[in-house]
Amino acid sequence: MEQTQDKTTMVVFSGDLDKAIASFIIATGAAAMGKQVTMFFTFWGLNVLRRDEYVNVEKSFLDKMFGKMLPRGPEKLGISNMNYGGLGAKMMKYTMKKKNIASLKELIEVAQDLDVKMVACTMSMDVLGITKEELIDGLDYAGVASYLADADESKINLFI
Repeated sequence: MEQTQDKTTMVVFSGDLDKAIASFIIATGAAAMGKQVTMFFTFWGLNVLRRDEYVNVEKSFLDKMFGKMLPRGPEKLGISNMNYGGLGAKMMKYTMKKKNIASLKELIEVAQDLDVKMVACTMSMDVLGITKEELIDGLDYAGVASYLADADESKINLFI
């Protein structure tokens, strides 16, 4: 049996830029400390993992509508407070760049380099009409039972 203190899990439910950044800072920090990290992306959190570019896949009308309404990737996310039609997110990205703070896209790459396990919730993908082809490479795909099994072995469980 593995030691629970060496595992950290989190549910990334939010698709807000600031919350996504926080989740990846926590995940990469835990991974840098030698912990096994699982990030389970569900509902709006899946937007963090969407490719920036349009991917032509066959979808139902409703699935196409979801695709048009949801932000496509980390560069299109708004912030949870003071978004002001996207201006808040632009100000945050500008400030982070000026202060040499890693962007969300860079944090995702660091997480992948540190072997953070990123899991896309297949049920949420079905509900929102998101296909594997529309998400970034290097992901695992599973349902809540898989996440709960990882969480059961973890000392730290977060919901963001």
